[in-house]
Amino acid sequence: MKADYPIRECQVSATIKRLASLQVDGHTALFAAPHFDLVDLRLFVRVAEANSLTQGAERVFLSPAAASLRIKGLEEALGAQLLYRIKRGVSPTLAGKVFLQHARKVLIEMEQLQAEMQLFSRGIRGHVRLFANTTAISEHLPYVLAKFFETHGFITVDLQERLSLEIVRAVHEGMADIGVISTVQADGLETIPYRKNPLVLAAPIKHPLSVHEHIQFSEALTYEFIWLDAHSATHTFLQQEVSHLGLSMRQRIQVGSFDAMCRMIHANVGIGVLPEIAARRHAASNEIKIIQLTDPWAIRELRICIRKREELPIYTRALLDFILQSC
Repeated sequence: MKADYPIRECQVSATIKRLASLQVDGHTALFAAPHFDLVDLRLFVRVAEANSLTQGAERVFLSPAAASLRIKGLEEALGAQLLYRIKRGVSPTLAGKVFLQHARKVLIEMEQLQAEMQLFSRGIRGHVRLFANTTAISEHLPYVLAKFFETHGFITVDLQERLSLEIVRAVHEGMADIGVISTVQADGLETIPYRKNPLVLAAPIKHPLSVHEHIQFSEALTYEFIWLDAHSATHTFLQQEVSHLGLSMRQRIQVGSFDAMCRMIHANVGIGVLPEIAARRHAASNEIKIIQLTDPWAIRELRICIRKREELPIYTRALLDFILQSC
């Protein structure tokens, strides 16, 4: 189990002042000298994220009994119920959701403070949580990260593949430091253009469509398609476009990667839609034909999303700048 990075502190006056005045349903709730520490904050965040007192306690190395006492102490100190106890676990109340939002901010600031100070301590590493979509992870980031680590060996990166909407939510909630997303709404975050990411149609060399250099997506829908699995962003996006056209898509087989898709196309199993950079990387070895899609939605863009650049730790900004300079 991956543990939270330990922060040893007692009471932090700024934390107490911030959490002593919370906005609940548009009103300021004032609490008289609440007594809790950052262990309590971290515990509550982990419990709320897991919707489980037991799992949340495990994440901060407390017994369920000790965790329950701490949560009860929080509720008594704040004068408000923070959790509903339900059959399958726990769920934050309205006050709990407000407390969770502020607690996350405080923990992020404490982690950033500690991280900044670690840069002055010999041998301690920085750690960046980088969430990215399938295209970024399979086509762009491996080469960028390899170069980055050549000169930034003291930094480690937790790289996770997620759907773009999940990445936006993770950055919002402080679960990710940097996100690489496709064209989705990212309100409340800073977004920075990263790379063009056009989608193309790939077909077997002897397929009827291979005589075309350009085609509209709707013209290809009479043929059998190879799809990425249902959890991929490309799958979800194409389903939406097919629905907008009022048509249907003939699915022959689902695969788990662009590499597998191109192998299936080469074997004449069907045609597929994928990012142009991935298609060109496989075109030579797999002998497939790349056909440009003329639909406006096919011109997509990868973007970087963060909360606020000035609030990022030095080493997180170092990775962000390196990724952007690699364009």
